[in-house]
Amino acid sequence: MSFVVAIDGPAAAGKGTISKAVAAHFGFAHLDTGLLYRAVGAKVIAGEAPIVAARALDPVDLENDDLRTSAVAQAASEVAVVPAVREALVAFQRAFAARANGAVLDGRDIGTVICPDADVKLFVTASPECRAERRLQELVGKGTETTYDTVLADVKERDARDQNRAAAPLVPADDAILLDTSDLTADQAIAAAIAHVAAVRG
Repeated sequence: MSFVVAIDGPAAAGKGTISKAVAAHFGFAHLDTGLLYRAVGAKVIAGEAPIVAARALDPVDLENDDLRTSAVAQAASEVAVVPAVREALVAFQRAFAARANGAVLDGRDIGTVICPDADVKLFVTASPECRAERRLQELVGKGTETTYDTVLADVKERDARDQNRAAAPLVPADDAILLDTSDLTADQAIAAAIAHVAAVRG
């Protein structure tokens, strides 16, 4: 019997960190669905057409070390608004969710589109300013030269694109539990998420 945890939210809210920890705690498989779009974005940067890249996506493509760059993130956000790209990746995600030993999927439309019947739905968020500061620290730690104002502008631009796109916009599912991490440490956010899942799983 599969048990699905859907974790959605905007960029740099902490959903990736929380998802990995929840999956590890319960022994579930984990899929960062944003990597699917990043992998397609990387292929587009390399010259492929978005729809062709999405339909030919292979799990090995998710292991590309270059998927975390800001250029790929931008390309991912741009291809994610293409309905045919999203359709091509839905089957990949639903097949992952159906695995027998439980799965955690994190993204932007897991609870609303990919797995609307997920056992647990969390919507992880934080203020744009808080998320920009986190992303800035992450980028600086990787040696990227940028500024807080630039990162904040990128965060707000990405939010607007994700929230206003016609296909699967970023919104909390009606039955999702809201987890605002603005004033939480990573450990506190993880503990809260695990507690929610445990309460449902029993």
